[in-house]
This record gives sequence, C-alpha cells and structure tokens, in this order.
Amino acid sequence: MPTESTPSTAPRPLKLASAVVAGEGLVVAVLGIVEGITISDERLTLGLTTAVFLLLYGGALLLVARGLFRTSTWSRGPAVFAQLIQLGVAWSFWGGSTTAVSVVLGIAAVVVLVALFQKVSMEALVDDPTKDHPVL
Repeated sequence: MPTESTPSTAPRPLKLASAVVAGEGLVVAVLGIVEGITISDERLTLGLTTAVFLLLYGGALLLVARGLFRTSTWSRGPAVFAQLIQLGVAWSFWGGSTTAVSVVLGIAAVVVLVALFQKVSMEALVDDPTKDHPVL
C-alpha cells in the first residue's frame, strides 16, 4: 500500500479515472459553495439542504478519487455507482440549451467506467488478502 511519500502504484487507466472523479468532486463542491452563497430568505431550507448535499457529495467523490489513486479496493463500487447516476443525470439534461452539459457529463462518466473496467484496473483493485501478507 503506498504511503504519502511513495508514488502511486495505480495503472494509467486508474489514475485517469481518479483524476476525472476528483474533477467531478471539485465541481460539485464548488456548486455547493455557490448554492450556499446565493441562498435567499424565500428558499432558505431548500438552499441550505442543497448546499450541504452538494458539499457532502463532492467530498465523497474526492475521497473515492483518492481511493482509486491509492488502489483501495473499496473505491471501485462507489466510483461505478456515482458514474451510473451521472449517466442518468446526463440523460435528463439532453435537449435544448443543456445539451452541452449532458455531453460533458456523459463523456466523463463513460471515460471513468471504461478506465475502471480495463483489465489492469480490475487487477489493481482486486481484493487479495494475501497481497500485503505473504503466506509463511
């Protein structure tokens, strides 16, 4: 397992997935901050809960990205789940003036999913209890 001073042992596709998920997390967190700044008295409860949700979700995505970069096996499931949700969100934005948002969300999700399901990524994220503890 890499420490803070050692470089990541993650293969390139996994590093790409980590970078994209980290970017998604940053964007969502920034949206949460913007939502929090623009809360009005008429929609205080909705604005506050939306801001908190976006900040928590963005933070969770950043943790998942860190897990992918460090080849932590727990990070694969949440990463796939988040991208599947994002594909649904992308589909909901399709059409009219939001088509560009839909395309960006869809491409990012597909890139992460393809990177996660590459053979080298799957091998790096395999849950092997003997990996760090060789049999004596």
